[in-house]
Amino acid sequence: MEQREVLGDAVMTRIGQAVMLLHAGDREEARNRLGVIWSEIGERGAALHRCTLAHYMADTQDDPGDELAWDLRALTAAEGLTGAVDADPGGESGDASAVRVLVPSLHLNLAADYLKLQRFEAARIHLDRAWDAVGVLEDDGYGGGIRAAIGRMEQRMRGSAPGE
Repeated sequence: MEQREVLGDAVMTRIGQAVMLLHAGDREEARNRLGVIWSEIGERGAALHRCTLAHYMADTQDDPGDELAWDLRALTAAEGLTGAVDADPGGESGDASAVRVLVPSLHLNLAADYLKLQRFEAARIHLDRAWDAVGVLEDDGYGGGIRAAIGRMEQRMRGSAPGE
């Protein structure tokens, strides 16, 4: 068990390093590094790793369709982990807890992706799901930031939907 934790920490550290590059503006290098990690962990990697990596890999994409594909991978990984916990409520791990607080942000990202692709109905569905999921967020900087971002997306959608 300890070896998995050490490996897990190493994967999250590498993801974090790539995210720092992304936030520093080096999207291409971040995309390259995240791509290498994805090739190592793939679809069978730990759900937390897949969710986190895909969540950030989406932000490195130039094409809105590619961004959507990565955001969908992130949500699929999150749902796999949180769905297993819902089936066994006493079995929530730290990973499930970490992923659960990402769910509102994952749906927000999908709403933004669909809005870019002018798929307004899908955008609305995911924005509603983001609102539905905010109850897991704390009343802290992260939670407040996500709630504010969802509110901004709500305003954007009101101005973007056909017939409005």
